[in-house]
Amino acid sequence: MRSTSEPAALPVAPGGLPLLGHVLSLIRDPLAFLSSLPRCGDLVEVRVGPTRAVVVCDPELNHQLLMEDRTFDKGGLFIEKAREFVGESLGTCPHSLHRRQRRLAQPAFHQARMPGYAGIMIEHITAATRSWRPGRVFDVYAEMMGITVKVLLATMFSSSLPAQAGHDRLHEDIVTIFDTVYRRMLTPRSFNRLPTRGNRRYRQAIARVHRTVLAVLADRRLDGTDHGDLLSALLAARDDGSGTAGRGLSDTEITDNTMMFVLAGTETTASALAWAFHLVAGHPEVERALHGEVDAVLDGRTATHTDLPHLKLTGRIVTETLRLYPPGWIFTRTTTADTLLGGHRIPENTTVIYSPYLLHRRADLFDAPDRFDPDRWLPGRVQPRRHSLVPFGGGSRKCIGDTFAVTEVTLALATIASRWTLRHVAGPPVRPAKSAALYPRNLQMRAEARAQGLRADSTKAGDPDAGH
Repeated sequence: MRSTSEPAALPVAPGGLPLLGHVLSLIRDPLAFLSSLPRCGDLVEVRVGPTRAVVVCDPELNHQLLMEDRTFDKGGLFIEKAREFVGESLGTCPHSLHRRQRRLAQPAFHQARMPGYAGIMIEHITAATRSWRPGRVFDVYAEMMGITVKVLLATMFSSSLPAQAGHDRLHEDIVTIFDTVYRRMLTPRSFNRLPTRGNRRYRQAIARVHRTVLAVLADRRLDGTDHGDLLSALLAARDDGSGTAGRGLSDTEITDNTMMFVLAGTETTASALAWAFHLVAGHPEVERALHGEVDAVLDGRTATHTDLPHLKLTGRIVTETLRLYPPGWIFTRTTTADTLLGGHRIPENTTVIYSPYLLHRRADLFDAPDRFDPDRWLPGRVQPRRHSLVPFGGGSRKCIGDTFAVTEVTLALATIASRWTLRHVAGPPVRPAKSAALYPRNLQMRAEARAQGLRADSTKAGDPDAGH
């Protein structure tokens, strides 16, 4: 008989197969599989081939994991694969390296820099959408990626890259990397080393992005000018800690973190924007309210950073979109010592998985969790349990660019909604991609010009199609 003081055994997820474990479930429909796990318990054991992992299904236990980042360190299946393209960056480095990197990188995302970044964002968002024509049908995720790549390059590198240089190639490489890394999590290392076409494309994509970053970094080292962008802030950062005063980030640290910002700062933002337009188009009452808000706040002019506090519904739409479709939907940590979590003993070197998507879709945490309801975030409404909403993680490892990302998504949504209405067109059903990032596949929409937006743009761009 088991002693009453002995920790209980973890429940095991059903459907595991010999040798494979739960790999097929994670390949076929990973979101449905993860969403089913809370029925098994607050912590559930799954297997990915020979690897045993623990999935955290409870918000309080998830918060404990995020806060105790020394015990639950960055590692495991997802982080191992992410290190292939972003090295030991802020998002992937172990606890021992994180504090110094975070302190040095934080000034690049200081609140005082946000108005300047917002101005760059608006410039590129407006330029892109002014090129649209009424009736145009396009893949919304691809279009949003085109915008976010330009915004990231402008805020990250300023004038270091010529206009349009490598934008399309970079876009393709980012999609290739994110689409491939999830599959690589679930396949044996030996297979990932084979010279298959997919493996070659993946390695070539990483190499091209690295070359771009290294070339810009070399130019900046020679230039020595502060361009007021993210890269300038990283280059200028100096550690004021004891014994290391005056020491900045190494070239490797800057390269790894720049890679992380380029990859994560484009795909995640584009994904959130695409899902927002998909959700708004499917809810006419929300669409009408959104148009009413942007018309009242912007009144036909270009948005600015000072408009953000007044775009209240727009902000709630962004929050609700990030709840339903968090771009980063699965993450892993590794235990650095034997520990207890939720009454269960977790041995050292165990992979621990947490999923914002899983938590955000729990019916006991959110009323009608699959329903798009921006007003659930109104101050007067009953709010979900603490730590239930984690699209950017938490604790000291919370995403350093969360404010940057929310600012860009909010301004882009407001700017586009003030000028255009996006309508669904017939085609294959829209589904989340089986990728390291939760972006929508098959999201084809038609752009319809709004009268107020056209009037504002026609006087500035001389659009011959205005009013037609």
